[in-house]
Amino acid sequence: MLENGGRKDQDSFEDGLGAAMKQTGAEFSVAGRPLLDGGLARGRRRTVLRRSAAVTGSVAALAVIGLGGSFVTGGLGSSQNAGEVGGPSPALSPVARTLAALLPEGHLSEEPAGGGGDTEDRKRPRPEGLATVVYDDGHGKAALAVTLGRQNPGQVNEDELSCPDRNLNTFDACTATKLKDGSRLVLFKGWEYPDRREETKWWYADLLTPEGYRISVSEWNAPAQKGAPVSRSTPPLSLDRMKELVRAEEWRPIIASLPEPEKQAPEQPAPQGMSGAVIVDRLTAQLPDGLTVKASGKQETEYAYLVVDDGLGKSFVQINVQPNMSDVEGDLFGAGTEVLPDGTKVVTHEGPGEKGGDGVKTREVDTIRPDGLRVVISAFNAAKQNEAATREEPALTLAQLRKIATSKVWRK
Repeated sequence: MLENGGRKDQDSFEDGLGAAMKQTGAEFSVAGRPLLDGGLARGRRRTVLRRSAAVTGSVAALAVIGLGGSFVTGGLGSSQNAGEVGGPSPALSPVARTLAALLPEGHLSEEPAGGGGDTEDRKRPRPEGLATVVYDDGHGKAALAVTLGRQNPGQVNEDELSCPDRNLNTFDACTATKLKDGSRLVLFKGWEYPDRREETKWWYADLLTPEGYRISVSEWNAPAQKGAPVSRSTPPLSLDRMKELVRAEEWRPIIASLPEPEKQAPEQPAPQGMSGAVIVDRLTAQLPDGLTVKASGKQETEYAYLVVDDGLGKSFVQINVQPNMSDVEGDLFGAGTEVLPDGTKVVTHEGPGEKGGDGVKTREVDTIRPDGLRVVISAFNAAKQNEAATREEPALTLAQLRKIATSKVWRK
């Protein structure tokens, strides 16, 4: 989401996770996709956040508390059942039992049905295609999550199975390939928090077969996705192992037993916003002289960014062009707001960046027209928000940002 002086809507990520857990199966969510760290600014309504954010988050929120028993796992590719250790334990779900048989030797504990919440939560049935577990191969406990589902292949957005934009996300490695059988596979090595404020690593494999079978596995180097100290240097499975795991034939009978996906009705047109490609072109055309564009990126609508250089180092510049934002005008344009002769409201912000990059500074101009069109633009003294500063000051001054934000080109 667009930085907006640290006022990002932090809840959209967790909301997406909850929805993913509830809709496993026919409405299978995008598993294991990092939240795109750019896009809509704070103030956009949640329904539009979900529409416009390029990705949801990881497979499931792993609040791994009160684990229900310990089990011995088998070797990857074996078909043996997981054996119980330490007396009677709750039966493994089909997904967890299959996972236990496919993992290298170790101990596996499955989260109780209903998750690690209160008593009422635990009474709720576990989604058929979901397993959240803690696995220990002798080198430290690690959280793993598996999500299985069925999708209509023709209705999957190509962007769902792609690598994130390196200018918006921090990660170690990512590949997105099409396999010989027509399956699409993404292998990702990154961090639970893009700004790396904690050392929790997040790796995942995400596979979609030609018949619409979706298998996604995420792993962390801690016994929980969030809120637990790291317990090992890396997650337990290499990406090669993860690739084998998601391609295992043992998943197919489970997925085949899940409800067939409903044929989706054509999506209703989203509220009309300016396309990302148009925003890139118009932003580029308004840059001050002396700036060279080194990189650019966009979402489908309403958001774009440029990486520019004036010879003193790279500077990240991002902009949102959002129609129909009058409902948040009172929240965003309060004391200190300037009102222009045409009724446009303007506020400016300047200070340290909020993404964790060492020495990062940001300048921002936020505007809203009388008809609700909001244009907010910010510049940083870094090539990426999550990394250290690459120059002393952002490449654009507040005056230059203001000129761009109030330009008439955004009305066309």
